[in-house]
Amino acid sequence: MKKSSATPATGSRAAHDRAATASSCFAAARVVAAEVAFRSRPLATPLHLSSGVIVEVTEAQAVVDVEAGARRRRGRGRGVVSLSDLWAWPRGALDRAQRVAALRAFCQTLAAELPRLAGRELVHPAELGLRLHAWARDVADVPGDPPPLARALCASPLDAALHDAVGNALETSAFALFDDLPPLPAADRYFAPGGAARAIRGVLGPPRRELPAWLVVHAADDVEATVADAVRRAGYRSFKLKIAGADPRRDAAETARVHRAASAAAGGSVTLSIDSNEGHAGPAAVREYLHALERIDPAAYRSVAYLEQPTSREIQREAFDWRPVTAHKPVLLDEGLTDLEILPIARRQGWSGLALKTCKGHSLLLASAAWAQHNGLALTLQDLTNPGIGLIHAALVGARLPTLNGVELNSPQFTPAANREFLPRLSPLFEPRDGVHRLPQSVPPGLGSCL
Repeated sequence: MKKSSATPATGSRAAHDRAATASSCFAAARVVAAEVAFRSRPLATPLHLSSGVIVEVTEAQAVVDVEAGARRRRGRGRGVVSLSDLWAWPRGALDRAQRVAALRAFCQTLAAELPRLAGRELVHPAELGLRLHAWARDVADVPGDPPPLARALCASPLDAALHDAVGNALETSAFALFDDLPPLPAADRYFAPGGAARAIRGVLGPPRRELPAWLVVHAADDVEATVADAVRRAGYRSFKLKIAGADPRRDAAETARVHRAASAAAGGSVTLSIDSNEGHAGPAAVREYLHALERIDPAAYRSVAYLEQPTSREIQREAFDWRPVTAHKPVLLDEGLTDLEILPIARRQGWSGLALKTCKGHSLLLASAAWAQHNGLALTLQDLTNPGIGLIHAALVGARLPTLNGVELNSPQFTPAANREFLPRLSPLFEPRDGVHRLPQSVPPGLGSCL
């Protein structure tokens, strides 16, 4: 596999020529209007992170109107993301209510900025999504000064709605918008000749119709009852275990307990992923956890497919060499991935791959996935309890990418009430059976908001 450059290329005549044709590509569009509304969603069951316990989330609902293509066809798109402050902004001088208020205000700032980023110029939605991401990252004097991950989170529902709108306007899937290899100047410099669009088109495969269903489990749960009920009801065979990361031996014992409960309920082998949400002090603690697990329960150790972001998201400030751990199990970058600039750093540090999320932005997700594939890194697609349209979006992405896990879709577990408008017509997708989510046979336009 040919690998892309680890550092951005600059100044080529070819790149200049590609940029000059940006407005002539099939999917070029102009944003006419954008807005974001909000709704509070209580969780049916608490979600435990190392930074705290989530019992309610604020849902950001974006709507974007565009003119797309040579005929300036009008289209409207929607995007939905949960503004999880404990995940994106776990620490700081503001209390949680103030952080949520700051996130909501920044979403509205970004909605006002989006139509101005290209003006009347026609721009490919991925290029515009990356411009929005960069503007959100760099703009100064934002109330509360949200960190990079929180800024990306606020831009993400607008990025999704933008791609949905262009696909709806052109009556095609948002994944077909790369077919004519549009120039993407914001990302092209990270790729070898051929550009980002060619790499994105290459990483997108034919859609899978079935995706493994994942159940999130925490040691604080009544594990035996929770797992047994989930397996009996929906046939789960894949489980994401939240651990604290502070005590390797205790975490190993809890992992073994969950594995025993899951295996007994499922009547056979199961798959585990491990997420400490940055709870480990460093790779040595992760190795100690894995060694302890292998000693006390070899079957549980074998069932672990990968670990997500065991240590701080500040991977430049708190840099580690992950190779002694990844020689045994894959370790995937999640919260630490906030920009394309992070990717070559992660590769040098020995991370196995990326735990992608739609809530960092559709454009960043696709460019990151393409870069990872060209550089031999693994991919998974994780969730942030994104319901309804957000779940459809994630399912469509997961169906197209070569992920290790399919995609984690956990709003049926945590915010089922937010999915009711899609039932029963999309029950096979929103209500897993036999351990899988099933996508509709027909490929929807955009990112599926019309389903």
